[in-house]
Amino acid sequence: MLDAIRSIIAEYQAFIGLAILVLLFAGFIMERFPAAVVAILGACGFLFLGIIDSDAMFGVFSNTAPITIGAMFILSGALLRTGAIDAVAGFIIRRAKKNPKLAVAEMFLGGFVASAFMNNTPVVVVMIPIILRLARVTGISAKKLLIPLSFICILGGTTTLIGTSTNLIVDSVARDNGLDGFGIFDITPYGLAAACAGTIMMILFSSWLLPKDDVGLDFTDDNEATFLTELEVRNASQDIGKKISEVAALKRPKIRMTALKRSTQFIRHDLEEQILEAGDRVVVQLDVAELLSLRSSTDFKIGIVRKGDVGAMGEALVEATVSTSHPAIGSKLIDIPFLSNPNLRILGLTRYRNLPRSDLPNARIHAADRLIVTGSKADIQTMYENPNLFGVGDTKARAFRRDRAPIAIGALIMVVVLSALGVLSLAVSAILAVGAILFARCIDAEEAWSSIDGNVLVLVFAMLAVGVGLQQAGSVDLLVSTMTPILISLPPWALIAAVYIFSVIMTEIVTNNAVAIIITPIVITLAQNIGMAPEPLVIAVMFAASASFATPIGYQTNTLVYAAGNYRFTDFFKAGIPLTVGVGFTTCMMIALLH
Repeated sequence: MLDAIRSIIAEYQAFIGLAILVLLFAGFIMERFPAAVVAILGACGFLFLGIIDSDAMFGVFSNTAPITIGAMFILSGALLRTGAIDAVAGFIIRRAKKNPKLAVAEMFLGGFVASAFMNNTPVVVVMIPIILRLARVTGISAKKLLIPLSFICILGGTTTLIGTSTNLIVDSVARDNGLDGFGIFDITPYGLAAACAGTIMMILFSSWLLPKDDVGLDFTDDNEATFLTELEVRNASQDIGKKISEVAALKRPKIRMTALKRSTQFIRHDLEEQILEAGDRVVVQLDVAELLSLRSSTDFKIGIVRKGDVGAMGEALVEATVSTSHPAIGSKLIDIPFLSNPNLRILGLTRYRNLPRSDLPNARIHAADRLIVTGSKADIQTMYENPNLFGVGDTKARAFRRDRAPIAIGALIMVVVLSALGVLSLAVSAILAVGAILFARCIDAEEAWSSIDGNVLVLVFAMLAVGVGLQQAGSVDLLVSTMTPILISLPPWALIAAVYIFSVIMTEIVTNNAVAIIITPIVITLAQNIGMAPEPLVIAVMFAASASFATPIGYQTNTLVYAAGNYRFTDFFKAGIPLTVGVGFTTCMMIALLH
């Protein structure tokens, strides 16, 4: 009986492979399970039926594409951790007050360039809150900026081989199928042409196709909570005698000065012209990353302490929330009971949407105020035992490591240069760069691993196994033999357009990496059967699999801004269709002209 079943499977395995593929796409479209789970089930189907064996299944783990993708995620995380991306964004935000339209253009250009050399998904994650601040500064509706941000970063990712995981996957599959593969800048001419077309379409259509209001859009972000603190100028500070406007540590975009305390004076006006003196206390509002970055400052003491001289770099650092039953509610922060006995330093206080207008010691405590506190482990332990505080625990935020930013940037440049010159392969260059940034502590190991999107890697490995299954089942040959008589009479430009259109439609409804892995070997075999060079069709798949503009589910960056901007599904459809047409036409034309 078992032999009979095996015989039937062997005879009809090409059709069985296609059936699994259809079920796989149906699973992606229905979204009952995450895409990675659907892909794993598809790979298990081929394994269970014996179409692929364990050696073929585990052979996909030797593929360099997922390893390279993971390495690029870590490099992106290092650029974020060292504040390199934040520094560029801050520069643009400062310029926005002088020339808003130019600042918006610079922000999009920065996102475009960053997406060309690091994975575009973390670029969008970082830039969403920056875009929201830029919208407030310029008075432009955030809903007119967030969708274009995603589109620009998608286009930026198509200009180099390392800009998006899809490019790396197509290149890897092409190499597995006997092609030479692509250099890091081989696709740049097509990407720049597509970007120009996309920019023109956005300028022409976005102003009246995108919503103009910010109704339902929440401009607050818990990760962007603003803390009140104050900075005391140390006696040996190098900033003594400087105007506040000249102090580098206070020029960060997420730091806002509200007052200067000098002896009995409380200065609120013309702060930037004030000359710092030893003992001055600058009252500031800032985000948690900047607050933690200032802990190690040699020029300022941050926060307040009631007794002793607890340093800001205490053994332990925790967050705590004031409960509604706290007896100190309504009292000044400096008088809060838990500061009476242990030696603790309060680094900052935050309150939902309503920071105190006073300085830190005189801020009156409200229920649900959050505090960041440091001290010895023994003294911090008393906070855990305090029934009037809840949520006491380690803060998840991390300080910037700005002194290591040149190393992170240099590591990324090394990847680009070494792989572009052919000195080392892209995978080897990326792994060496990861080793360099970990050794230099640009990012800690735990943070590095957490910066990797595991869903993407699992999806890629599983779909590579599905691709092997389709090849071994003969499903690819079956599809190609069916399509060849229909397509053989088409001129090359029409065949390129047909492949692009089919791929981009599938990308809008199915995850882009899955489309890239499945369609690439099909078009390679098709091109070989009709006597055409396969590279033009492979490039068409590469670009079409990233050119997801018409739905919020076809590409990760669209999904991110879809949630952040409180858009409707149809907003993407209206703004994305013209872009899809313009970018697709330009890309196909460039491929046909250059091949």
